Amino acid sequence: MAFSIKLLIVPFLLSLLLVLTFAEADDHHQTVTSNLAATSYNTSPKIDCGGACKARCQLSSRPRLCNRACGTCCARCSCVPPGTAGNYEACSCYASLTTHGGRRKCP
Repeated sequence: MAFSIKLLIVPFLLSLLLVLTFAEADDHHQTVTSNLAATSYNTSPKIDCGGACKARCQLSSRPRLCNRACGTCCARCSCVPPGTAGNYEACSCYASLTTHGGRRKCP
């Protein structure tokens, strides 16, 4: 009799453990999703990123690399600082984007 009760309790405990594990994973997924939704770089109206980046990168020693990085930053921030270098205060979002190494992403 005691042996058969143990056989019933073990599957019950395993199923309970699985339910708790999946519930915790779902809560984590919802938290990550809500955090991603709260992080929004697009606060300004869309601009012509191609033209703005072409002007920004016209004096660059590596214009294709500059245009690619500038285009990514412009798409996220919807702004490009004026001039060919500096002026980051005109677009704080553009200035705040960094690479994995902590360096400025945007030219």
